[in-house]
Amino acid sequence: MGHFKGLSLFDVEAKGPLDLVTAADRDVERFICDQLSLAFPEDGVFGEEGSTIKSKSGRVWVIDPIDGTFNFVRGSDGWGISIGLLEQGVPTFGVVNTPARRELFAGGQGHPPSLNGNALAALRPFNRGCAAVGLGIHPKVPTEEGLDLLRQVTSDLKIAFRVTGSSVISLIDIAKGSVDGYIGRGIPSWDILGMLPCLHQLGIQTTINWQAEGLATELDFVCGTPEIIEMAKALD
Repeated sequence: MGHFKGLSLFDVEAKGPLDLVTAADRDVERFICDQLSLAFPEDGVFGEEGSTIKSKSGRVWVIDPIDGTFNFVRGSDGWGISIGLLEQGVPTFGVVNTPARRELFAGGQGHPPSLNGNALAALRPFNRGCAAVGLGIHPKVPTEEGLDLLRQVTSDLKIAFRVTGSSVISLIDIAKGSVDGYIGRGIPSWDILGMLPCLHQLGIQTTINWQAEGLATELDFVCGTPEIIEMAKALD
């Protein structure tokens, strides 16, 4: 938040078109890695900004220090810090902090999904008449592929879509009931692993096979209610 309140005081670098990194990203990742190494010295780490520690326990913490960096540098509150735990290739626990919104989500196996320590409400029943999904299309995805996905969602599935500019914020929208799912194209694992275990506890499914994909894969996937997963089978 110190970085966020002093946005004009630090440099912003471009990793690619519309793909930014700041001193805040690096500082946050370094802090998280240091604390995880102290608390869980046998565990591995896989971070967006290059942090890599080999696991001796079969557990790996997957870190996105700021998901939604573009929103961050523009002064929007639509960004979050994502920490997910992969055990023997399976997502089992995650925490997402959105400091500008003062929200802390947590959940996973043996840990009921919560927001700021309070149990998250069950998701409302699916209503086809007002269905909506979040969309995340990485800048590396060819423009025509992204446009085709938009066409399929609006014309073929005939449902509404929302774009937040942050995968983790879009997944939070599922937990809050604002949308029924999320369709990602070219999305890194660190963008989503913090929130997925919490969503799984709410009955949300994904099409990701982590054993087959691996952490370094740019993911094309659907995440949502069983009805959204079924509808999305029609997508290319």
